[in-house]
Amino acid sequence: MIERIIQKIGRINEYLNIIESIKHECRERFDKDPLYRGAMLHYLYLMADTCIVLAEMVIKKRGLRPPQYYAESFDILADGGVLEPSFAFSFAKIAGFRNFLAHDYEQVEAQIVCDIIIRSLADVRTYIHQIKTSLALESDSDT
Repeated sequence: MIERIIQKIGRINEYLNIIESIKHECRERFDKDPLYRGAMLHYLYLMADTCIVLAEMVIKKRGLRPPQYYAESFDILADGGVLEPSFAFSFAKIAGFRNFLAHDYEQVEAQIVCDIIIRSLADVRTYIHQIKTSLALESDSDT
């Protein structure tokens, strides 16, 4: 299970790196270039979805109660001591963003993606850091 979790973290980092590499052109290209917009939205969706899958994997690994909906995964991780509660509450919005991209794809505004979402990428790195820290503490107690 740990190996699969590490692979998911690697995927998230891959998506983050791709988004980071193209984000500087976002305001200029998002509305004008459908290929750029599609690529940006695709990688944002993959990143958000993989964050949710990672949460579910960590929940399973820790033996925590299963979530009833995506956003609840982050609350469960907070209750289980994996994520800081205040961070988990705000980061749970990624589940809504994932659903928005999955269901309202054509209605995404450049301002939302290029300003608000891109600025929030640091939260994904914080999420990964907190999970890695938690897993390192868990593995130390197993030895």
